[in-house]
Amino acid sequence: MKPSATSAPPATAAKNRLTLEQQRAQDAWTQCATYTKEHVNVAKGLPALIMNSGLMQVLAFCHEKGQKESGRHNEAVASHLRHWLQRRFPQWIQSANFAPFMEALMKAKPNDYQAITAEAFAWLRWMRQMAAARQGGE
Repeated sequence: MKPSATSAPPATAAKNRLTLEQQRAQDAWTQCATYTKEHVNVAKGLPALIMNSGLMQVLAFCHEKGQKESGRHNEAVASHLRHWLQRRFPQWIQSANFAPFMEALMKAKPNDYQAITAEAFAWLRWMRQMAAARQGGE
């Protein structure tokens, strides 16, 4: 039997039925499953940092902080954000690893960079709520 051109694997079909907001919520919920209070604080603070300094500066800050054990929470949340953004914009970002991700942002057109930053805010809006709910609810 020949598969039809419109059929998709069940997991893909189910994901395609979710709205973008649901996908963001689902990803945030999954990623924050093991977050501690420190992760929650980072997730809550990142949007303000991005507003004040910009996405690339904040990602660089989190990566630098993550080099030390005391700052590993920053890198964890930033890594989850990079993975989400890479999955959302695979046409512009080929890797979620720090260096190639930053290089992709440096080469992005202004409109693309704005779209990536807007998506970062949208995902972080979910992350800060989901992480706080999971941390406080368990």
